[in-house]
Amino acid sequence: MPENLHDFVASLPKAELHVHLLGAATVDTVLDLARRHPAAGVPAERAELAEFYTFRDFDHFLKVYWAVQSLITGRDDVHTLVTGLARDLAAQNVRYAEVTVTPYNHLLDGLSGDDLLDGLAAGRAAAARDHGVELAWCFDIPGEKGAKAGRETLAFALGERPDGLVAFGLGGPETGVGRALFAPMFTAAREAGLHSVPHAGETTGPATVWSAVHDLGAERIGHGTSAAADPRLLEHLAEHRIPLEVCPTSNVRTRQVGSLEAHPVRRLLDHGVAVTLNTDDPGMFGATLNGEYVAVAEALGLTRGEIAQLARNAVAASFLSDSPRDALLAEIDAVAT
Repeated sequence: MPENLHDFVASLPKAELHVHLLGAATVDTVLDLARRHPAAGVPAERAELAEFYTFRDFDHFLKVYWAVQSLITGRDDVHTLVTGLARDLAAQNVRYAEVTVTPYNHLLDGLSGDDLLDGLAAGRAAAARDHGVELAWCFDIPGEKGAKAGRETLAFALGERPDGLVAFGLGGPETGVGRALFAPMFTAAREAGLHSVPHAGETTGPATVWSAVHDLGAERIGHGTSAAADPRLLEHLAEHRIPLEVCPTSNVRTRQVGSLEAHPVRRLLDHGVAVTLNTDDPGMFGATLNGEYVAVAEALGLTRGEIAQLARNAVAASFLSDSPRDALLAEIDAVAT
């Protein structure tokens, strides 16, 4: 076992369960795309882009996110996103990732369904071939666009059913966007064999998490940090082994929490909740998965065993099939002992 904390975290094989394809684009990737598509108005110089990425609040973050989204106009742009993410994951010893894609927004912006699917498929193949990273997809609904977006996302997911599609999600702003509105879509997705992984409790209270569980049949919760305020919900999540996809740096950058030290992850862990660490939008937040592990370990004073357990949690909560899941868990155990 490596002595240095950073080396230990780097040596752990890892899975990531909550990372948005668009938000994963690094500064270099966004600069490349911005220079290809100058009419989009995204800064094409490094210093200006850094200022562009200084988020004032969650709403401002969403405006920046949508501006970057407008840069994705064809198959090659999608491929650039996927392979860039795979390269970054491989550099952190991430072996498997479930990546969130929002087809409705891309199609609304004029990207064709064929270009989106071709770019995803080609990028996924290159990720495995060139970087040794297995990627799976979660197609999510942009909740702020309502039931129509939900129905069309469901139709696209089930009609196209690309290789690697494992989950159905719900993202975007939570305030004023009830989870129950999307219950019929999630029921149909689950009946078709997709897993339910909605966002809930990132910017709203525990009631949103309860709704995700009861109305959407959530098998994992994206973020879910506000669950820390409800002891009964914490007990329910722990008892029913519903993992949380916790993204600490994201929560700080969008000002949902004041600091990593103030983050409720310790309370979640202390109540037996299956916490997984993730980056959410690493390119936009300047985050890395290794950095999340190190920051949380330092802020909470975690032991090496507790750090390794976080890595195990992510693999156990993934939708990998049994054989590769068991193999990855065995690799983590070999590093941690």
